[in-house]
Amino acid sequence: MRPPLTKTILQFGEKLAVHISTLKPLVLSLAIALAVAACATVPPDRNTYPQQDLAKVQLASDIKLASEGWPDKQWWTRYGDPQLNRLVTQALAASPTLEIAAARIDSARTTLAFNRADKGANVNLNVEGTRQRYSSNGLFPAPIGGAYYTEAIVQVQASYDFDWWGKHRAQIAAALGEVNAQRADYAQAEQLLAAATAQSYFSLQGGWARLANLRQTIVTQTDIVADTARRVAHGLVAIDQQRMAESELGTLNKQAAQLEAQTAAEREALRALVAGDSNALADLKPQQLTGIRHALPARLGMELLARRPDLQAAHWRVEASLSRIEATQAAFYPDINLSASAGLDSISMGNLLSAASRTLFLGPTLSLPLFDSKRLDARIESSRSERNGLIADYNQSVLNAVRDVAQQAISVRGLESQIGRQDEVMRASRDLLQTAQAKFRQGLADRNAVLNAGLSLSRQEDENLQLHSQQLLAEVSLIKALGGGYRIDSAAHDAALTRISK
Repeated sequence: MRPPLTKTILQFGEKLAVHISTLKPLVLSLAIALAVAACATVPPDRNTYPQQDLAKVQLASDIKLASEGWPDKQWWTRYGDPQLNRLVTQALAASPTLEIAAARIDSARTTLAFNRADKGANVNLNVEGTRQRYSSNGLFPAPIGGAYYTEAIVQVQASYDFDWWGKHRAQIAAALGEVNAQRADYAQAEQLLAAATAQSYFSLQGGWARLANLRQTIVTQTDIVADTARRVAHGLVAIDQQRMAESELGTLNKQAAQLEAQTAAEREALRALVAGDSNALADLKPQQLTGIRHALPARLGMELLARRPDLQAAHWRVEASLSRIEATQAAFYPDINLSASAGLDSISMGNLLSAASRTLFLGPTLSLPLFDSKRLDARIESSRSERNGLIADYNQSVLNAVRDVAQQAISVRGLESQIGRQDEVMRASRDLLQTAQAKFRQGLADRNAVLNAGLSLSRQEDENLQLHSQQLLAEVSLIKALGGGYRIDSAAHDAALTRISK
């Protein structure tokens, strides 16, 4: 028989339990409503920078070249120079700069893999075994107290994140955007390296061509000194003319020494670009250089974005920042996850595999922010500030790209005009030499007149070589400004976005 007081308490408890079970749905609904009402709210975004509209980006109407179009991805092959092709290929294959860029791509891909691994279900198998002596004076009395027991646990744990608000999808999209940005950075490094290699090669070839012409000029000037000395010996001219001719010869020899030093330095710069050893350029030979047909598009717009890796990298970083904002916003909303486990637990190894040892756990989890001292607000404002900075950087990159194209196009066009004028000077110098040679054969002019006409032509040839070398360098700069034919892999991009949405 239970005491009357105990019986009364038990009856009250049973009635209270009935009332609580009746009110449970109402209490639960009220608790959820209060929790959602107290949930943090996303602050409004009032400071968004507009992105530069590439569709409206154009060059000035008076900047035009011979033809329209874009350079190829391997634009250097259009020069038809096997030496140049080999050097660029060698530079792209052994560049530490590209190795650094490749390592950054791998790092970004690792981050992407981590974010993908956090999405969806996780299943773990835990096996644990312990042996413990329980205290005789502790919580458990004899026979447990004072005895040793071995506990064995075999358990499968599973959890699933439903990603209700797209947090993980946004994190994956942000990580993928960074991967694409790093890939574009790699392409940019390739273009810069190829351009630097081509320009160094053209500078070296131009130096060799000028040096060969200068040596011929020195031969001509040496003949002038000798001819003047003979005329002085016969009393036909004053000794001052011989001294002037000798001074000019000394100046030409000094210029040759300077040019030899410049070509040697340029050769070493080219060797460094291709990461070659001391014998890397042993078989490099002087080559007559020819330009290519200049190309400039009538419109830039999205073509410029697709062709320039640096613009693509800036664009992808803006996209990644927008995804990071989405992930940050998801932290403002309730997060519901599901975890479960099933296994065996026994303090006796003999009973571990019996049905009575089985365990089962199922636990949905609701997590939502109530009061966070404005931490979430600070995080989302930080993400938005980062986005605005990246948008500003992208806009500046667009303006810089258009400026580069315009400046390099003007430079190429200006050199075309100068070369046209120089061709006229060259024709006049050749005519002058032919006239002097004809008069010399007819006895109407002396040898000194022929030598001076040849000297004048050699000097104009040096001017012509310099202009053509500058033209080649300007062509490469224009190709680099146009992006060198880079194209984003749109198919891979679309496939990646499809994987994210699943």
